[in-house]
Amino acid sequence: MNVKLYSQLSAMMFLNYLIWGFWFVTIITFMTKTLAFSDGDAGLAFSTYAIASMISPFFVGMVADRFFSTEKLLGILHLVGAALMYALSVTSEFTPFFMLLLAYNLVFMPTIPLTNSLSFHHLSEDEKKRFPWIRVFGTGGWIVAGWVISGLGGEITALPLQIAAGLSVLMGIYCFTLPHTPPKGKDTHTGIREILGLDALALMKDRSFATVLISSFLICIPLAFYYAWTNVYLIEVGVENTARLQTFGQMSEVIFLILMPFLFLRLGMKTVMLIGMGSWVLRYVFFAMGADPMIFWMIFIGILLHGVCYDFFFVAGQMYVDKATPDKLKSSAQGLLTFATYGLGLYIGTWLSSQVVSSFQTEGGHYWAGVWYIPAALAAMVLIGFWMAFKPSS
Repeated sequence: MNVKLYSQLSAMMFLNYLIWGFWFVTIITFMTKTLAFSDGDAGLAFSTYAIASMISPFFVGMVADRFFSTEKLLGILHLVGAALMYALSVTSEFTPFFMLLLAYNLVFMPTIPLTNSLSFHHLSEDEKKRFPWIRVFGTGGWIVAGWVISGLGGEITALPLQIAAGLSVLMGIYCFTLPHTPPKGKDTHTGIREILGLDALALMKDRSFATVLISSFLICIPLAFYYAWTNVYLIEVGVENTARLQTFGQMSEVIFLILMPFLFLRLGMKTVMLIGMGSWVLRYVFFAMGADPMIFWMIFIGILLHGVCYDFFFVAGQMYVDKATPDKLKSSAQGLLTFATYGLGLYIGTWLSSQVVSSFQTEGGHYWAGVWYIPAALAAMVLIGFWMAFKPSS
């Protein structure tokens, strides 16, 4: 084991997700509570990360991988992102805020696949099996961000954005010290079909593959409710240290990720994925029932279920897609899955969630029970459809 390389890559993951954790969790709370943006405007601004997720594969596949050293490009993206994030923290008008957040996400979201590709470039085939040991430091960074935000009482302030800007400067400088990762070369051809995974559309003829892809897309619609509005919900029902509390979802994610291989052997792919989707329904029902009056144990269990919700469906789905596709289509299939979920699915879900939350607005905040039963119902419909349609061959 190359201790220096592992340390460099682990620190890279920690910082990258630390930055993300500082702005992502509380930004809608900041927009609605401090800047007084409407729910619809806040949701529209928040959806820029999904827009950027749809665009970033083009940037990474057609520009970044072919013309620029990965470590230098990461450094430049984070330094530009630092300036944009600081400007965002001192902006109070919606239109410039929206444009700045869109610009920031366009430079930040490509750093997610770029940090992954840099890591895989420097790991041997045997070492790639230990990549989760490196990636888990990213989850650790996200957890630290939540604890710091709550420790500083910054949930409704611009402070998390300003800390993210400062950390982006640090990360930008650090990236230039990472191992040199040369571009693949401008003569390397990567087409739009490959980047978007269009070559993998032929796999939709397989019923089980189509079921996993469509279900993954559909489940991202209720997922957006959790990502966008949980922090606002927790503050309005009277929970303290909300950012810190939400990190327990990431902690459970780590635990269930470790347990997954054993559960696959005992339960099988379909059962694991059904448990994941069932947990989505249960989580939102707990949120609805715990809203008024505030029943903390229900809310806390709903947050803890995030690990089951995410690992048992998304990670399992990624593993299924990798297993079900031939080698020449693996990259295309994963690209298609990413575009359908983190791009299109979350974009639609963020728009829908903002409309739902806005429709349940009250004088004192929102009628949250009404809000959360809607994603619960959506998740239940996806669960039923998946249960009926998914027929794995093994």
